[in-house]
Formats: sequence, structure tokens, C-alpha cells
Amino acid sequence: MSEAKTGAAPSLDAVRQRIDALDTELLRLLDERASLARIVAAAKAAAGDGDKFALRPVREAAILRRLIPSERAAANPSLVGRVWREMIGDSLSVQGPFHLNVWGGRDPGRAVELARQRFGAAPPLRQVAKAEEALAQARTPGGVAICALTPDSAWWGRMLAEPQLQVFAALPCLAGWGPMSALAVAAVDVEPTGDDRTFWVTDAPGSAAGIEEALGRDGVAADLVAEAGGLKLFMLAGFYQRHDERLARAPGRLSGVIGAAPAPLDV
Repeated sequence: MSEAKTGAAPSLDAVRQRIDALDTELLRLLDERASLARIVAAAKAAAGDGDKFALRPVREAAILRRLIPSERAAANPSLVGRVWREMIGDSLSVQGPFHLNVWGGRDPGRAVELARQRFGAAPPLRQVAKAEEALAQARTPGGVAICALTPDSAWWGRMLAEPQLQVFAALPCLAGWGPMSALAVAAVDVEPTGDDRTFWVTDAPGSAAGIEEALGRDGVAADLVAEAGGLKLFMLAGFYQRHDERLARAPGRLSGVIGAAPAPLDV
């Protein structure tokens, strides 16, 4: 009696043959996608934009937010995230300058892991001894700084004086990969994605709870992310412009928005 009539599971040989057929088809599609990235790169070069950074955080968030919630039988969000991050990173690397500069604080290995999870294996990666070195490289064409959030460094406070640099990603980008422990910074435009977290720095004295309460009275939901050197870094629910009146009324003499990032994509 046949497998179809008995309802028996397919043999291992049949499963392996199907995997081989799918691998062939996946390779064909992967090659087609990669070729399209090279067509884009050629078009940009012809238009005189070949030296511009191709990073588009809004576009990337839209891609993953469309794919991750889609109905699937077995592929979990982590697998989807890793595969598409690799493809996006490879595409960016052929469209123009793209390099990663990582300061990991007390856990440099974890920072490198986060950088590769977010940007893939294609862009060159350099570890640096100081957060300031990573930020300096973020000012160069195609530069991205990945800096750890540690209790002994207020590197993020320096960004108040460097408005050309923006936080555009919180790492890891999937909640399933662990708690937020680093931020990615580049000289890119940051725009709302529909579900964002804004990063705001203040020198306001007093407790974080008191500042959160003051912000809350103005309709701003905030959580303390880091505190060092007399400065506090808060994460605000939503997308806030630099000159938002609610933040202008917030506690502190020296304060400001240093960027925003999409909320974790698998929540």
C-alpha cells in the first residue's frame, strides 16, 4: 500500500531529496536577490551616489516587520532575522562604503556578537579600545559605531554635541536574542518606523524615578537605560523630534534627543 493511502510519513531519502531540491531553489533565489543589489549599486554609481552610505533603517524595519509575523510552520523569528540580516548586510556592502567599529566595554565578545547579528558577516569589523574611537569612525563614510551600554561610560552624552551622529538601532534587534545592551550609531537620517524608541539624555539631578514621573505628567513614557558621569540616558516610548516641546519642559539644563530605533521586531 502506498504512503499516500496509509498516511505514513515520507522516508528519510524522500525528505533529503526534497531538501536538496529546496536548496537548489533557495540558491537560485539568493543569487537573484544578490544580483539585484548589484544592479542598485551600479545605478547609484552612475548617478554619482556610489560613495554614499546605503543604510536605510526604516526600510530594513519594514522588511522584517512584514516577514517575522507572517504565518510559518517551523521557521522561528530568530532564523528569519539571521537570514535576512545577512542578506541585507551583504547588499549594503556592495552598494557603497560600509564598516563596523565596535567598543564592547567589559564584554567585547558580546558586542561583536550583537554587531554581527544586526549587520551580518559581510562588512569589515574592527574592535576599538575606546567608545570615542568608534564614534570617530562613525563620522567617516559608511561608518557604524556599535557601543556597549555600561555603568562606567557616558559615551552617549557626547552625542549631544554631535547632532550629525544618530542612534539608529538598539541591539539586539530581536527580543529573543536578549536584553538591550548596545546602541548603533551612524551619520544617517533617523525617521519614524511606526513603533520606535527614542533615546534622550539629561543632566537633571535627582532620582531617575522622579524624572520619569515628571516626563509622565507630560504624556511621555520613559525608562532609565544608563547613568554615568552625572548624565542619564532614558528610552522614551515613541518617536520624538529633537525640539519636541514636552522634552523642552523636562528636567535638566543640558538635555537632548540623540536618536531613535525600531522597537524589538519580534514582540
